Amino acid sequence: MQKNLVIVESPAKAKTIEKFLGADYKVLSSYGHIRDLKEKGLGVDVNNNFKPEYVISPDKEALVKSLKKASKEAETVWLASDEDREGEAISWHLSEVLGLNPKASKRIVFHEITKNAILNAIEHPRDIDANLVDAQQARRVLDRIVGFELSPILWKKIMPSLSAGRVQSVAVRLIVEREREITRFNAENFFKVTAVFVLPDGKSLLKAELNERFKTEKEAQAFLESLIGATFTIEDINTRPGKKSPAPPFTTSTLQQEASRKIGFSVSQTMAVAQKLYEAGFITYMRTDSLNLSNLALGAAKKEITIEFGEKYLNIHQYHTKSKGAQEAHEAIRPTYLESRTIKASAQEQKLYELIWKRTIASQMADAETERTTVTVGISADSGLKFLANGEVIKFDGFLRVYREDIDDETADETTEGLLPPVKTGEKLALDEAAAAEKQTQRPFRYTEASLVRKLEELGIGRPSTYAPTISTIQQRGYVEKGNREGESRDFTTLTLKNSKISRKVKSEIVGFDKGKLLPTDSGIIVTDFLTEKFPRVLDYNFTANLEKDFDKIADGEIKWTDTLHQFYDGFHPVVEKVSAERKEHKVGERNLGTDPKTGKPVSVKIGRFGPFVQIGSADDEEKPQFASLAKGQSMETVTLEEVLKLFDLPRTVGEIGGKTVTAAVGRFGPYLKIDSSFVSIPKGYNPHTITIEEAEKLFAEKKEKEAKKLLKSFAEDGDLQVLNGRYGPYICYKKANYKIPKGQKPEALTYDEAMKIVNEAPEKKPAKRASARGRGKK
Repeated sequence: MQKNLVIVESPAKAKTIEKFLGADYKVLSSYGHIRDLKEKGLGVDVNNNFKPEYVISPDKEALVKSLKKASKEAETVWLASDEDREGEAISWHLSEVLGLNPKASKRIVFHEITKNAILNAIEHPRDIDANLVDAQQARRVLDRIVGFELSPILWKKIMPSLSAGRVQSVAVRLIVEREREITRFNAENFFKVTAVFVLPDGKSLLKAELNERFKTEKEAQAFLESLIGATFTIEDINTRPGKKSPAPPFTTSTLQQEASRKIGFSVSQTMAVAQKLYEAGFITYMRTDSLNLSNLALGAAKKEITIEFGEKYLNIHQYHTKSKGAQEAHEAIRPTYLESRTIKASAQEQKLYELIWKRTIASQMADAETERTTVTVGISADSGLKFLANGEVIKFDGFLRVYREDIDDETADETTEGLLPPVKTGEKLALDEAAAAEKQTQRPFRYTEASLVRKLEELGIGRPSTYAPTISTIQQRGYVEKGNREGESRDFTTLTLKNSKISRKVKSEIVGFDKGKLLPTDSGIIVTDFLTEKFPRVLDYNFTANLEKDFDKIADGEIKWTDTLHQFYDGFHPVVEKVSAERKEHKVGERNLGTDPKTGKPVSVKIGRFGPFVQIGSADDEEKPQFASLAKGQSMETVTLEEVLKLFDLPRTVGEIGGKTVTAAVGRFGPYLKIDSSFVSIPKGYNPHTITIEEAEKLFAEKKEKEAKKLLKSFAEDGDLQVLNGRYGPYICYKKANYKIPKGQKPEALTYDEAMKIVNEAPEKKPAKRASARGRGKK
């Protein structure tokens, strides 16, 4: 009989733990959750105090059988899943399904996979925490109810295949509202004046900015004119000490944000890499909102900083978690062994580990000491306006020796401060140049994955374990996409005063360009509007945050999980029934744009099974309505009548090539040109509405040349048989099936009989297997 059986939730974690335990311990993995709410129906007995109806996942039945066998053969079963609520629920489900004897099973938790942590956990086992399990059940059941009851309404009122989620819908609302803020934003122009002064030594330059901005070019022109012949004097030099403090060690959300800014990881990528680091024993548990570091970690940090940088760089202190519901773990994310600056792992794992190591060490280092200086330059024309020059010098680098935190667009400051030349009060300066540049007020910034995480955390929506799944889900469901916005060209004026003369130049710049930002899709906007109107409570930020607080109270044993469910459901279900029974003349999201000048029929944009489309006419007309899909980049909310009418200009006759008609059209995969049954995609830079016959000839010629290079040999005996040059080298193509050419045979020299022999003797191809979905909750 096996003395001890340890069950964890991932095979990688099992492999690492097994190294620390002797032959008396066998470590197996449950591969995440072994059971979940049944998929058919609600999976919750609402009339029986919200009793969950759990079933073993079909892909876990064989695993459960083997775990049952192993557990019966062991004297003691140790349940060692993660220490958060999800991990507690996994242990509870294992205990229930495997029928474990409470006297012969123990729950152990640890927030790092090291030998000391594992042995310490075994010395201090505990029972399964029913409160943590209830908190997880409350979230799971409530989210199932919301999805199950709202999704059919979306299918009925908007279009099939839509779905709603409690936290996900709120996240989409944030992105939709930000997009509308940007659409409504009216930029205001102003003129910013800067100047370069020459110091008395005739060499040194002082750059400064005027302490006021002008609304019009006329005002800026008048000011520059007032500088001609004026004298400039240093009126004041204000020097004051300052300090910069290090950021605390990483929580889940700050790691996700910083990994996005510094190494370009997506939120889900960060969590996947962090999971690997944790399971390999390199870092502590990665789902946490605690800023705490253990005494052992603080001691290791002290030793590392003292040896590497000296005692003056040391400033050990404990950070306190501001998050009221901090509960996911007992410590911040840190390396398990701070003396290890690097690890042997994949490139991605090394990058993330280095980031975590630097942040942890820097959090225990001294403040950086700075000296900030502001020089005020007076103007002889007594207008009350001053030029200000700011500079900052780092007197002691402190934690900056190791780590400097990055910032998002929203918190970025245009001002760059460096060293200032030596100056004295009363010194006269000569004006070298002054410039007034036309600027615009900054529109709101679109969310990145990182800044959305920060916003969700700020609002108290979600917890460390939910940020990454939420952001992945809203993209997978097609409500949000990560994409780019091209931006627009803007002309701006610059006035420059040099040698007592003012010159004027008009330049251009691109404004509004965005890369890799979260953008709402038409379906995301329509679903958000519908849910906000009909279910304002579910989409309310405060309500969602308060539910999170209720889950925290359940975890602390302050309230019953079923009471929270009753309170929610009693207010939610009647609204579902009411909305479901409502009838509307128009589909949700339909927008009337006006009248088609050619037919006099109404033009509207709608959303259907295959996405947004334009309709001319109505179903009641004798003639069938005309339809056209919106082009890429067009939005139902902002598209104009003029823009959608152009969609009906296609397909368009471009001209003739060799006596055959060439047409331009837009299809499922974008714009294209067609001659008979031959097609060529219209590349970026060309427009299907304006492309010329000369440009079309060029595109078809390029395609023909490319295909000629691809065709190595054809056979008069059978037109379906060809030898082609592909991405991975030459191959045979016969009746739309591809065949590998054996080594040693020259493709160009193949005869018809040899080629057909390869085709006929090729092994029969098996149908491609569909990828099976991973078990829910697999970590």
